Amino acid sequence: MRIAIAPDDPGLFPPSVIVEVKALACELPAQRGLPLSRMSIADVAREVRRAGIAASISDKTVWRWLHEDVIRPWQHRCWIFPRDPEFRAKAGRILDLYEGYWEGVPLRDDEYIISTDEKTSIQARRRTHPPLPPAPNNAMRTEHEYERMGAWAYLAAWDVRRAKIFGRCERTTGIAPFDRLLKQVMTQEPYRSARRVFWTMDNGSSHRGQASIDRITKQWPTIVPVHTPVHASWLNQVEIYFSILQRKALTPNDFPSLEALESRLHAFAQYYESIARPFEWKFTRADLEILLDRIDQARARDQTLGNAA
Repeated sequence: MRIAIAPDDPGLFPPSVIVEVKALACELPAQRGLPLSRMSIADVAREVRRAGIAASISDKTVWRWLHEDVIRPWQHRCWIFPRDPEFRAKAGRILDLYEGYWEGVPLRDDEYIISTDEKTSIQARRRTHPPLPPAPNNAMRTEHEYERMGAWAYLAAWDVRRAKIFGRCERTTGIAPFDRLLKQVMTQEPYRSARRVFWTMDNGSSHRGQASIDRITKQWPTIVPVHTPVHASWLNQVEIYFSILQRKALTPNDFPSLEALESRLHAFAQYYESIARPFEWKFTRADLEILLDRIDQARARDQTLGNAA
């Protein structure tokens, strides 16, 4: 039964209609046979009328109802379902490290945690016109056109508990460049004489699998390589440093040469160390368990819907 209520009098809509509208907005368009990837406010209002939920309803009313529950069907974000069969175990031990434990035992003062990764293909872009500085009522202006001057692979290692960054520029990533980063860190104190140095790393080709563990520990017996689960770089704290580096030192990108880019990367590392503190990492193993339980429930719900279809 259609409910005919004037659009300019939304307060007269019964609660059941509001619930139905919100439920509709929480559906994927394909579930309603719509050739859309996501719905706008106007799409939702149009579908409400087409489905007979309300004979007349304004976009403004739909927006207000969705705004109450922060439902935004016109937005989307990318994410990856955990596919590593050992996700819980691998992620859990990294989170334990961040809390100062390894296999249930507190870390000692002469044990350190290094988070490492590579930021590939950082380009040096020489603008065809020099940037203009900020001015009253004008933001900084950067010329759109540029000439590519080459690119660096930037390898970095972040000391999780001491807020110290090590970095180097290489022409490409690979086993040899990564080994040079290992040497750069491990030949310095306090790591050279440390009891153990835990290196958290993703599954990139430079340090993937058991072969990399054997190679690294043969050369540096005090290193304990700790791999993140597949597709879980968010567990690696150096990624936070990379995001800061990108925002603060590389955007906008305007470098006359590769040498200027390299100088900026090293200078920023020194600058950041002077003001840095360890990251306030608050995601714990308990939070991980809650997250994985939610994901399991979502998988079970999707499976049920798939079987029903």
